[in-house]
Amino acid sequence: MPAEQASVEVRRKAAREVIDILHEIATLLNTHLDRQQLSYCVSLIENGANPEALASVIQQLREQYPLSSVDGDAEV
Repeated sequence: MPAEQASVEVRRKAAREVIDILHEIATLLNTHLDRQQLSYCVSLIENGANPEALASVIQQLREQYPLSSVDGDAEV
Protein backbone atom coordinates (compact mmCIF):
# COMPACT_ATOMS: atom_id res chain seq x y z
CA MET A 1 0.00 0.00 0.00
CA PRO A 2 2.65 2.62 0.82
CA ALA A 3 4.09 2.30 -2.69
CA GLU A 4 0.63 2.93 -4.19
CA GLN A 5 0.10 5.95 -1.95
CA ALA A 6 3.50 7.32 -2.92
CA SER A 7 2.62 6.85 -6.59
CA VAL A 8 -0.67 8.71 -6.11
CA GLU A 9 1.13 11.56 -4.35
CA VAL A 10 3.71 11.78 -7.14
CA ARG A 11 0.92 12.01 -9.73
CA ARG A 12 -0.91 14.67 -7.71
CA LYS A 13 2.25 16.73 -7.37
CA ALA A 14 2.93 16.43 -11.10
CA ALA A 15 -0.66 17.48 -11.88
CA ARG A 16 -0.31 20.53 -9.60
CA GLU A 17 2.93 21.50 -11.30
CA VAL A 18 1.29 21.22 -14.73
CA ILE A 19 -1.62 23.40 -13.62
CA ASP A 20 0.82 25.92 -12.12
CA ILE A 21 2.71 26.14 -15.41
CA LEU A 22 -0.51 26.39 -17.42
CA HIS A 23 -1.74 29.10 -15.06
CA GLU A 24 1.45 31.10 -15.61
CA ILE A 25 0.93 30.82 -19.37
CA ALA A 26 -2.75 31.72 -19.03
CA THR A 27 -1.80 34.76 -16.94
CA LEU A 28 0.69 35.91 -19.56
CA LEU A 29 -2.04 35.57 -22.19
CA ASN A 30 -4.53 37.52 -20.03
CA THR A 31 -7.13 34.73 -20.07
CA HIS A 32 -8.42 35.72 -16.61
CA LEU A 33 -8.79 32.04 -15.69
CA ASP A 34 -7.91 31.04 -12.15
CA ARG A 35 -6.30 27.71 -11.33
CA GLN A 36 -9.61 25.98 -10.63
CA GLN A 37 -11.20 27.20 -13.86
CA LEU A 38 -8.10 26.20 -15.79
CA SER A 39 -8.17 22.78 -14.16
CA TYR A 40 -11.81 22.33 -15.25
CA CYS A 41 -10.89 23.30 -18.81
CA VAL A 42 -7.98 20.85 -18.89
CA SER A 43 -10.21 18.10 -17.53
CA LEU A 44 -12.89 18.79 -20.13
CA ILE A 45 -10.33 18.72 -22.93
CA GLU A 46 -8.74 15.53 -21.60
CA ASN A 47 -12.22 13.97 -21.63
CA GLY A 48 -12.83 14.84 -25.27
CA ALA A 49 -14.20 18.39 -25.33
CA ASN A 50 -13.23 20.39 -28.40
CA PRO A 51 -10.80 23.11 -27.22
CA GLU A 52 -12.04 25.64 -29.78
CA ALA A 53 -15.66 25.01 -28.82
CA LEU A 54 -14.75 25.37 -25.13
CA ALA A 55 -12.99 28.67 -25.83
CA SER A 56 -16.04 29.87 -27.74
CA VAL A 57 -18.36 28.98 -24.86
CA ILE A 58 -16.11 30.80 -22.38
CA GLN A 59 -16.09 33.90 -24.61
CA GLN A 60 -19.88 33.82 -24.94
CA LEU A 61 -20.33 33.45 -21.19
CA ARG A 62 -18.00 36.38 -20.57
CA GLU A 63 -20.00 38.53 -22.96
CA GLN A 64 -23.26 37.61 -21.21
CA TYR A 65 -21.82 37.86 -17.70
CA PRO A 66 -19.09 40.52 -17.55
CA LEU A 67 -16.49 40.32 -14.78
CA SER A 68 -17.93 43.36 -13.00
CA SER A 69 -21.20 41.54 -12.34
CA VAL A 70 -19.34 38.49 -11.03
CA ASP A 71 -17.25 40.64 -8.69
CA GLY A 72 -20.37 42.33 -7.34
CA ASP A 73 -19.35 45.72 -8.73
CA ALA A 74 -22.24 45.97 -11.19
CA GLU A 75 -24.70 48.80 -10.82
CA VAL A 76 -28.17 47.82 -9.62
